[in-house]
Amino acid sequence: MNDFFEHLGDILFLDIETASLTAKFDELDERLREEWIKKERLIKTNTEGKIEPGSLYFDRAGIHAEFGQVVCVGVGYFQWKKKEKKLIFRSKVFSDPEERELLVAFSDLLEKKKWVLCAHNGKEFDFPYLCRRMLIQGVPLPEPLQMAGKKPWEIRHLDTMELWKFGDYKHYTRLELLASVFGIPSSKDDLDGSEVNATFHLENDLDKIKKYCSRDVEVTARVYLAMHPQLDEMEIEVTHSEELKKEHKK
Repeated sequence: MNDFFEHLGDILFLDIETASLTAKFDELDERLREEWIKKERLIKTNTEGKIEPGSLYFDRAGIHAEFGQVVCVGVGYFQWKKKEKKLIFRSKVFSDPEERELLVAFSDLLEKKKWVLCAHNGKEFDFPYLCRRMLIQGVPLPEPLQMAGKKPWEIRHLDTMELWKFGDYKHYTRLELLASVFGIPSSKDDLDGSEVNATFHLENDLDKIKKYCSRDVEVTARVYLAMHPQLDEMEIEVTHSEELKKEHKK
């Protein structure tokens, strides 16, 4: 049990929220507009008939790193208080009007410690998206996101969705569904992932997105603990720290 808690403190749970690069398709760089139209033809939709070029941009561009941007990164980790037999979950959300500054701040945190990264569907979305946007923004990849040339077991990435698959590669499970089956409070009371782009571009409400992102990180962490039933009765105290990146040093 002690070994579990020691390793638990090395896991950095994270979640990213993304939006399209621009609020309107015609504001996109001309070359990117041409490329989006080509990609748009490959996107499967229920739309019948001809699709107007650019009509899917606002709703779909944010999930593609070449046409989207990271608007916030939520992170959190557990601290084990042995005497009190209590877990403290500390979290923070990185955000900045300039995506590059946000990514640099997040990268600095990743270099503070030999973290194991954990996200829901992180191997398919969060981790590669972050890598692509960092390279586009000219930010060197921090060590935990450097995957080129590494053997699979050398990459310190965990994925709660992959853990739940138990080898079933065709099985996709939403984080909200896992939260439901484990009795974990929802993160989607005020906002859903499909509403992030409109909230960012039309409502200009980054704080609302940050709160949603922070809750998603906590839900991911709680789902991870739920996969270890021996910890069911463990008391968890949640705190939000603006100084998270200063709390860990090499």
